[in-house]
Amino acid sequence: MDKIVLITGASRGIGAATALLAAQQGWAVAVNYHANAAAAQAVVDSIEAQGGRALAVQADVAHEDQVLAMYATVDAQLGRITALVNNAGVVDVTARVDEMGVARLRRMFDTNVIGSIVCAREAVRRMSTRHGGAGGSIVNVSSAASRLGSAHQYVDYAASKGAIDSFTIGLAREVAAEGIRVNAVRPGLIETDIHASGGLPDRVRNLSHQVPMQRGGTAQEVAQAIVWLMSDASHYTTMSLIDVSGGR
Repeated sequence: MDKIVLITGASRGIGAATALLAAQQGWAVAVNYHANAAAAQAVVDSIEAQGGRALAVQADVAHEDQVLAMYATVDAQLGRITALVNNAGVVDVTARVDEMGVARLRRMFDTNVIGSIVCAREAVRRMSTRHGGAGGSIVNVSSAASRLGSAHQYVDYAASKGAIDSFTIGLAREVAAEGIRVNAVRPGLIETDIHASGGLPDRVRNLSHQVPMQRGGTAQEVAQAIVWLMSDASHYTTMSLIDVSGGR
């Protein structure tokens, strides 16, 4: 059976690192992106230059119609997926809860929670033996923020990742007998540009003293855990929340 993975938010950071590593291990990769087509195509070009198969596919996962169109494209051009990595996510500028507007909260939960659930729904419809599939793996990208809370910075983001933890546990139990494993990774302070998008480009450096390992992590280190969870090497692992956080 062909190994085909859809990775949301794969044009940069953890998603891009996961796409490149998965391709090196024999996966055909659907590289989802929201807006940066050039970055997504660069990931595809890198994969193809090494002899792999990849496809860049645009969709804002906060919109169901775009998710459905994305899956239709992947079905037609790569085939039925055998793994999903729910990596797409947003953060916002630092704020206290008493400063947050509803528009901010809806954007956060529409993308980080509802988008992930809809993407997983479509994956289950393709992978579950109940629906004629051959099984597969779903890896949700949560965050150490789900257990730390991100007070004075991103409580809404942390709450959205707490929802992902709960969703991972519930879905894992729901589809375990249908050939699908569902796990999550919870990255800690990782060197990616999501911090700059939240107005804190030096966040990892400024907080690294709080990490027992005394440094931030890399996207490649998180990708190693994700690709392991996708693979047959973790075939008895489901409902697990794996911290990749340097001990923080």
